[in-house]
Amino acid sequence: MPEVTYLEALRQGLWEEMERDERVFILGEDIGIYGGAFKVTEGFLDRFGSSRVIDTPISEAAIVGAAAGAAHMGLRPVAEMQFIDFVSCAYDMLTNYVATARYRTGLATPIVVRGPSGGYVRGGPFHSQMPEAAFFHTPGLKIVCPATARDAKGLIKAAIRDDDPVLYLEHKYLYRRIKEDLPQGEELLTPIGKARVAREGTDLSILTYSATVWKALEAAEEIAAKDGASVEVIDLRSLVPLDDAAMVESVKKTNKVL
Repeated sequence: MPEVTYLEALRQGLWEEMERDERVFILGEDIGIYGGAFKVTEGFLDRFGSSRVIDTPISEAAIVGAAAGAAHMGLRPVAEMQFIDFVSCAYDMLTNYVATARYRTGLATPIVVRGPSGGYVRGGPFHSQMPEAAFFHTPGLKIVCPATARDAKGLIKAAIRDDDPVLYLEHKYLYRRIKEDLPQGEELLTPIGKARVAREGTDLSILTYSATVWKALEAAEEIAAKDGASVEVIDLRSLVPLDDAAMVESVKKTNKVL
């Protein structure tokens, strides 16, 4: 079985959910005819048609607003930010409307806002940001940051099925560098809010997520080789909700946390 890249795993998750549920559709800048800036949605237009793969104007606020309205009408939109840096243009819509709609008016807003994030790829100051901190304290909004190909697929599927709005941050550095064998024909769903132990250890716990999981694993190996210390690496996967139990369990064992 050929290895699947992080990007292809994300594509598979999106594709499978659109095949499974006709309420799922995608919208964003250049996602249809062009197939997306990184080709995540290449071929989707031919398969699912222009009513479910919608090229939008360059207006992040309009993209998220349209997705919210569609969600209120019973659909499950996945809104792409061509680069997640520009989600700032939709900040008001996400924080003051989308995230509050359920407890303010009883309107479920099951939307996913996803996009390429992070640095290490010479993207410059406008195409390299990780904006999770700006949304971390927004009640009603979930945030996921997959680090592996398996979780790229499992978390996009879980996010689409979730009844709350989910901000899905996919790190550009991982797109074609991280590869993994994924079982064919098996349903992959990664539960939102559940961390994983990426490396067992006894002397120090490193709590991390997204691309820095791999940096932490490299550091753990180097520390083990040079100093003989045993480092545990926890891949948080989700920032909201956080898996408090997993963090506490790790720190109980090591008594030190980074």
